[in-house]
Order: sequence, then C-alpha cells, then structure tokens
Amino acid sequence: MLEFGQADTAPAGAGDLIKDTTEATFMADVIDASQDIPVIVDFWAPWCGPCKTLGPALEAAVTAAKGKVRMVKVNVDEAQMIAGQLRIQSIPTVYAFHKGQPVDGFQGAISPAEITDFVTRVSALAGDADGGLAEAVEAAEAMLAEGAAVDAAQTFAAILGEEPENAAAYGGLVRAHLAMEELDQAEGLLSAAPEAIAKAPELDVARAQLELARQAAEAGPVAELRAKVEADGDDHQSRLDLAQALHANGETEAAVDELLELFRRDREWQDGAAKAQLFTIFDALKPQDPIALNGRRRLSSMIFA
Repeated sequence: MLEFGQADTAPAGAGDLIKDTTEATFMADVIDASQDIPVIVDFWAPWCGPCKTLGPALEAAVTAAKGKVRMVKVNVDEAQMIAGQLRIQSIPTVYAFHKGQPVDGFQGAISPAEITDFVTRVSALAGDADGGLAEAVEAAEAMLAEGAAVDAAQTFAAILGEEPENAAAYGGLVRAHLAMEELDQAEGLLSAAPEAIAKAPELDVARAQLELARQAAEAGPVAELRAKVEADGDDHQSRLDLAQALHANGETEAAVDELLELFRRDREWQDGAAKAQLFTIFDALKPQDPIALNGRRRLSSMIFA
C-alpha cells in the first residue's frame, strides 16, 4: 500500500512528468534531467498534513504545463541524506532545478494561484517554442560571434523595435555592448529591462557576463597568483583571484578547475564564494557548452557525494 506522494497518485496522463525518486536515483532524476527540462522537487513525508494538500495541487499544475516542467517527489523519511545536504528544515519544501542547480522554491503550503504562478515561472525557463523573430535573432547572434558587434547591436535593436519584450534580443543587445567594452551601457540596459523579461534566462546570461567583465578589469597577474597558490594550497583568496585571472585570460576550463578545488577544500569559505563564482561562469556560457556541462556535473557530484 502506497502512501500519498507515491507514483500511483499522479494525475492520469502524467506519465514520466511526475515520479518518485530515491537517494540512488536523485542525480539522474533531478540534476541530470534538469539539464534539458526544469524539474520541480517536492520534499514531503507521509505524516505531513499540508503535504497532502500541496502535493496533488502541484502535480495538477505540472501536468497542465504539458511537458515544459517535470516533478520529482522525495520522501524525506526515506531520503534523509538528500534532505540534509539540501538543508531541508521543514516540509513541505519545494525546489525547482534548472541546469543542475536550484533556481527557485518555497516552504509551506501556498494558495492554488501561487502554485500556478510558481509552475508557470519555472516552465518559462525551458524557453518559448514560438519562432517569432527567431531567424533575425539567429542572424544577429552570428554577427556577434564573428566579431561584428556593432552590426549585431543594430540588428538586436531593430528586433526590439518590433518586439520590445523579446528576451533573446534584449540579452543579445546587452552582450553586444559588452563585446564593444561598453560595460556601463550594458549595465544600464539590464537595469532598464522590461519587468516581463527582467528575470529571463537570456538576461541572466548577460548579467553573468557583465559581472565577469567587471572582474576581468580588476584581475591580477596569473603567474604571481599561481605562485601564491602553489606556495600555500589553503590560500583561498589567492585561489579565487587566480580563477578570476584565468577566466579573464580566456582560460575558462582552468578557472573552473581552480574553483572546484577551492570548493573541495572549503565549500563554506566566504559564504560559498567558490560555488557562486562557478555559477556565474556557468551562467555566462551557453547551456550545452562542454565546460559548463562538465563543471556542473563535477560540482553536483561534490555536493551530493
């Protein structure tokens, strides 16, 4: 006999959209799966009264999203290690994962309208299938990749003239200004972004790239910083500075390696500075970039080891 939250409680037609997970399958069901589609994780227990109300409502909202988001249920009584690693202090607790990391969440029971808003917000991370001005955005991206930042900026601006809330074009325009080393203009655009797209993934990428560009302007000499780290492996500040300098020098993979080593040595140092910097680098890369994919996987393995 299964308690609430087990697989047979999912709404009809939910299929693989809603499933239970265990400590053994959490990495595959949540971390790996969220690389493609956002995954909502519901932490519950059979003895939790509010869970019995929240769970079915959340499942219904996920089913209504028609494949834009998945849901995974974790019985905290049977997965205490996962609950401890994610510092689940009360239930129900709900986290949304995207690209291997928590991106949203809440604790306690919330209203049906808030549940719908939450699922809609998470679903939006998967992107919009509507083509729209996609070809023009693609052309502008090609210009930017080829170094024609001015032409790209003009094209992105023209797209925004047709569709002011086109997140892809807005993020592209910001990145074009970054390519032209116009950091203040890029920051101004981000500050003035329409509310409807202010939290869109495309703008998150631009924000991450702006932060890295600011860091690059202050980066120290790689050789000097490397010497400090080699002399004292526990000089965490020098290792962080080295990672920033390596990234500024175009050595992204080496920067990620140093940050992962810093996280391994002391994940709590400076309020998790290593993980925060890693996420900034990952966010600045394309989702399928091998460095981002491998780095996220290695970080997740350390977190959930």
